[in-house]
Amino acid sequence: MTTKVATFPLRLPVSLKAALESISDRDGTSINQFLVVAAAEKIAAMQTEEFFLARRTRADRAAFRRILNRQGGESPSSEDAWDNSDSR
Repeated sequence: MTTKVATFPLRLPVSLKAALESISDRDGTSINQFLVVAAAEKIAAMQTEEFFLARRTRADRAAFRRILNRQGGESPSSEDAWDNSDSR
């Protein structure tokens, strides 16, 4: 499968371009690849926010509180206990 690609000129302040060159070199990628990944990460973060905002509107807070406050159930198993021996 071939991905369609669009191009467009991008104007950057010289200082930002220098920082991008440095960090993309350190990352072992081209400036283009670094910017594509950065844009994809930002888009994913914003879409995730939209997803959870939409889910929040459907939340049933009364049912949530009933579940949290229910009686019974089992205590967490020993494997689920917090290990404080390696606290950082």
